[in-house]
Amino acid sequence: MRNLKYAILGIINRKPSTGYDITKEFNDSLVEFWYAKHSQIYPELKKLTDEGLILFETIIQGEKLEKKLYTITEKGKKSLQKWLEKDEPLEPTPKDIFKLRAYFADEMDKDILLKQFKSQLNKHMERLSYLKDGMDELSKKKEIAKVSSPGFGDYIVLNGAIMREKNYIEWLEDCIEKIID
Repeated sequence: MRNLKYAILGIINRKPSTGYDITKEFNDSLVEFWYAKHSQIYPELKKLTDEGLILFETIIQGEKLEKKLYTITEKGKKSLQKWLEKDEPLEPTPKDIFKLRAYFADEMDKDILLKQFKSQLNKHMERLSYLKDGMDELSKKKEIAKVSSPGFGDYIVLNGAIMREKNYIEWLEDCIEKIID
C-alpha cells in the first residue's frame, strides 16, 4: 500500500501546498511518527496528479521562480476518506537499534553498558524537552480542544510522542538502577 500517497493527500486536503510545504510538514509535524524524503515526495506528487487525485497550478514567485501549488480533487477527497475509514492490522514493532544492543547486555562490560544507558537517557530527555516545547507552541497557535480542528490531530500525535518518551525514559532509568545494583 502506498501510505505516502495518503499522507500527502491529507496534507493537501488541509490546505493547498507546494512540494516544499509538504516536505516541511513531514519534517516538522509528522516526523515523530512518519518520515518521507524529499526524493520520495515529488515522484508521489506526480503519481497523484496522473491518477487525478490532485491538481496543480503553476505560480510565479519573485521574477522567475515557478512553483506548483497542489490542491486535492473530489476524487482525491473520496480516496482519502476511504483510506481514513479503513481498519488496519497492528503494525510490526519498529526497529530500535539501542534495544537490540541492550538485548546483548551480557556481552558488554558493566561500565560501557552503564555509559550506553546514560547516553540514551540524556538523548531521550532532550527529545522529551523538545516535544514539550513543541506542545507549548502548538497550544499557543492552534485550537486543539475540538476534534474537528486540524490542531486536534497534531495534539493527539504529539501527546502520544511525549507519552512514548516518558515511558522510554522510565524504562532507561529502571535499567540503569538494575545495572548499578
